[in-house]
Amino acid sequence: MSEFAKLTEQQKQEIERQLEAIRRGAVEVVPDEALKEKLAASAVSGRPLRVKLGLDPSAPDIHIGHTVVLHKLRQFQELGHEVQLIIGDFTGRIGDPTGKSETRKQLSEEDVNRNAETYRKQLYKILDPQKTKFFFNSAWLGEMKFADVLQLAGKLTVARMLERDDFAKRYAGGRPIHIHEFFYPLMQGFDSVELESDIELGGTDQTFNILMGRTLQSAYDKKESQVAILMPLLEGLDGKQKMSKSLGNYIGIDEAPNEMFGKTMSIPDELMLKYYELTTPLSGEELLGLKTGLEDGTVHPRDAKIRLAKLYVSMYHGDEAAEEAEKYFIDVFQKRALPDEIEVFGLDKSELEEGGIPLVKLLVVSGLQASNGEARRSVAQGAVRLNERKMADPQERIAVQDGDVLQVGKRKFVRIQLR
Repeated sequence: MSEFAKLTEQQKQEIERQLEAIRRGAVEVVPDEALKEKLAASAVSGRPLRVKLGLDPSAPDIHIGHTVVLHKLRQFQELGHEVQLIIGDFTGRIGDPTGKSETRKQLSEEDVNRNAETYRKQLYKILDPQKTKFFFNSAWLGEMKFADVLQLAGKLTVARMLERDDFAKRYAGGRPIHIHEFFYPLMQGFDSVELESDIELGGTDQTFNILMGRTLQSAYDKKESQVAILMPLLEGLDGKQKMSKSLGNYIGIDEAPNEMFGKTMSIPDELMLKYYELTTPLSGEELLGLKTGLEDGTVHPRDAKIRLAKLYVSMYHGDEAAEEAEKYFIDVFQKRALPDEIEVFGLDKSELEEGGIPLVKLLVVSGLQASNGEARRSVAQGAVRLNERKMADPQERIAVQDGDVLQVGKRKFVRIQLR
């Protein structure tokens, strides 16, 4: 008799309700029926399910795209289950080869530990610390003997590894695949063996690695293999490519409230509902009401976007910051007024050259741009203003005066003070 069949009618209805909530937003559950059985078994035994997420600590700053999986984990916690967060301090020394056309540079132990600590601080903005367990996979992978490694390697064939699209392309193109790269999915899968995970979550770009956990649990004679829940990848602010810090199309959860609010207002209208569904705690009923309102015209897209921007700022900075960010946005961008408070940048007169300081240099020394290249691109895009005048030449020499306001884009301002 299945575990589900053992439940009372009331319990069955509750499991069906949980299933509906868990499936919402997911691309695929593998295998779907096993998830129902695991939830039922948990209800019968009273043991919380162990829900795993592996974290590669190579790029620890969390953005809204990362929170797609984190909100699903929080959902499991609210249903009474336990989250297993695995900091890949051992696998991170190899680097996940997923989507890479060449071998990745290995991280130092110092890099891994520093990045892992950043993760810990940011994750609790979403997850419940009381229902979250952190693990470092060096605790078991670092203790393996060579005989253990050979046993692990013997669980899979090279042909299976070459089913991975990135490996297949590199092999077909004559580009090198180093043996140690094959061990990344093996080690990630072995984490599930070690921790006896019931469920593993991840983005669709991690499908191969996550399914490896099922394969290895079976190979190591675990009674039940984990269920894989694959979540969609969130497009960034450009509306095309996956949200990524390197592409600059991201909203960071640690960004300043005004920056977060302003970036949210630039989300393409057609993606707004997807952002709401995957990255906020709105209920299914609230989402349906929002969708209906947008379709019948009773909700204006701008108002829905303002609501989303306030929600993000409230989630990560608090309600007061959300109110202030909304006021700032309306004053600066809808009324086209300068903000009441602009950061003061002290410019030493010794920096001024005869005829003034080149605009590109001013942008960098003021901290508005990180590099000369970034400054030149911003000028070329028409994003730079000096005292409301659009600047067109990055090498134009600026005869700086006390009180000049330099602006990049819609959200970055400094007031220059000569000293």
